Amino acid sequence: MSIKDLVLVALFAALLAVLGIVPAFAVPVIAVPITAQTLGVMLAGSLLGAKRGGLAVLVFLGLVAVGLPLLAGGRGGVGVFVGPGGGYLTAWPIAAFVIGLLTERFWSTYDLKRACLFNIAGGIVLIHALGIAWLVVGMGFAPEKAAIGSAAFLPGDLIKAVLAALISVTLRRYRQHPIAAAR
Repeated sequence: MSIKDLVLVALFAALLAVLGIVPAFAVPVIAVPITAQTLGVMLAGSLLGAKRGGLAVLVFLGLVAVGLPLLAGGRGGVGVFVGPGGGYLTAWPIAAFVIGLLTERFWSTYDLKRACLFNIAGGIVLIHALGIAWLVVGMGFAPEKAAIGSAAFLPGDLIKAVLAALISVTLRRYRQHPIAAAR
């Protein structure tokens, strides 16, 4: 991995931390907050690609695991991974990887429609699937309760998916895109 790659990974880990400053909104049904940080997950995948995007999110989560209060609301420590949000957090690096993989695979035809679809597939469907699975299996929630509680995230997640797509497509159009630079 080059110095440039390391800098990009660190920059996006920092971006995730900065997005944690945006106040979280509590979802009382499942005790998992709505945050701006999934926007960072989507951007990491779509701007850095699979490996660097996934690694950036892993670095961020590693910092959270050692106790840095980088999650929205000043949360941090190993406990966040075994609480109600654990499945969602565990899904973040996988989501960044999947979004990056799809972006790399379809780079020659990458446009706003594809970018939105990739962000929805990785940044919404995958994260929610693992988040709900954890709530049901790991936390003992009824599947209906977990699904209904998770549905509260969807409007904001769709906005974040479109915003990440707009940013990514714009950078592809007007600048040297980090994925293209890595080739």
